Amino acid sequence: MTAPATLTQVTASPITGRGEGHRSQRPKSIVPRILLYLGLIVVGLAAIIPIYWLLSSSVKTSGEIFVFPPRWFPTSFHFENFVEAWHSAPFGRMYINSIVVTIFGTLGEICVAVLSSYAFVFLPFPRKNLIFGIFLGAMMVPGTVVLLPNYMTVAQLGWVNTYAGLIVPGWGSVFAMFLLRQHMMTLPTEITEASRVDGAGHLRTLWSIVLPLSRPMVVTVMIVSLVSKWNDFIWPLIVTNTDNMRVLPVGLLMLKSDEGYTDWGAVMAATCFVVIPVLIVFFFAQRQIVAGLTQGATKG
Repeated sequence: MTAPATLTQVTASPITGRGEGHRSQRPKSIVPRILLYLGLIVVGLAAIIPIYWLLSSSVKTSGEIFVFPPRWFPTSFHFENFVEAWHSAPFGRMYINSIVVTIFGTLGEICVAVLSSYAFVFLPFPRKNLIFGIFLGAMMVPGTVVLLPNYMTVAQLGWVNTYAGLIVPGWGSVFAMFLLRQHMMTLPTEITEASRVDGAGHLRTLWSIVLPLSRPMVVTVMIVSLVSKWNDFIWPLIVTNTDNMRVLPVGLLMLKSDEGYTDWGAVMAATCFVVIPVLIVFFFAQRQIVAGLTQGATKG
């Protein structure tokens, strides 16, 4: 003998044949989804429109860039802006400088951050939390405050206008160390203890166990460091004094005319020299970045 059916199960719509209870619940689930999609569209447009404007302006004349109302699509393509921008400054040499500074600066920063974060998590030493708190306090100091002391130190070492002066001061990143330290604190201690029981030292444990488990976060910190060093402007401008040691962001300043006239089409084309490599890196590393950020948000 079957149980009596409820009203929502028996009452069916004459058109769809589905229960009134199902039909009354659909608007409640669709409206939040529509709002979510609209929000994603707005955020996506806010990120894409500036990039599109940069790319389209790189093939426009200066007059067409400032016309009102703005022209979203160029009437004619002036690819000579890229040629003019390339010859307005030694961008070939600047590309080499930026690549060298970015690669070796990022590798050095990651090595220092990994070793220091491992020490703060797995090595016992006196006043560990106090020292870590002092490092965190250094994050509150604006970068412009330490420009003069850093320059005086680099000058005394004879590193002005050298790769060492461009690269080495950026190796000590408290932000990278903080992120990796917070992630390593979430790792199970049983794994590291088992490695020590098997006779593995700290470097072996770090290389074979901690780093593989921390790969998404390491890649995320690496991408953040890479973009920061590629776009750095103030420190390379201060510590270098010849064009053959300048980097790409400083090279953009050379396109500004002293007489007041600036060919903004060439400036936009030169900006593409700086932006496009970063976009390519994000395109290929986006999965690792999302994995690292998600891991950091769900653990700890």
